[in-house]
Amino acid sequence: QVQLVESGGGLVQAGGSLRLSCTASGSTFSIKVTGWYRQAPGKQRELVASMDSGGFTNYADSVKGRFTISSTNANNIMFLQMNSLKPEDTAVYYCNAASLSRTWWGQGTQVTVSS
Repeated sequence: QVQLVESGGGLVQAGGSLRLSCTASGSTFSIKVTGWYRQAPGKQRELVASMDSGGFTNYADSVKGRFTISSTNANNIMFLQMNSLKPEDTAVYYCNAASLSRTWWGQGTQVTVSS
């Protein structure tokens, strides 16, 4: 079992930056892929960025060049550095971790970007 707790959300003006953190506890040794998703009001949850245990990263086209996913070596803390934020980045952001057989989600953290 893995528990995920996000932090770092908030209100920021367009063009600003935020760094989200996700602290993992429990069987973190089983994690193979970590990721960040977001869900805006009235929209489906979408993948923002992911990283596998080999360090390979993947980003949504809408955030490439602006967001960076990273984690500590032990997968205990995951980060999403968000720069040049836009109003359309406003959403609840969720961290995600997956083993070979299970997926876990954090509770979400609100990010609001004002124009």
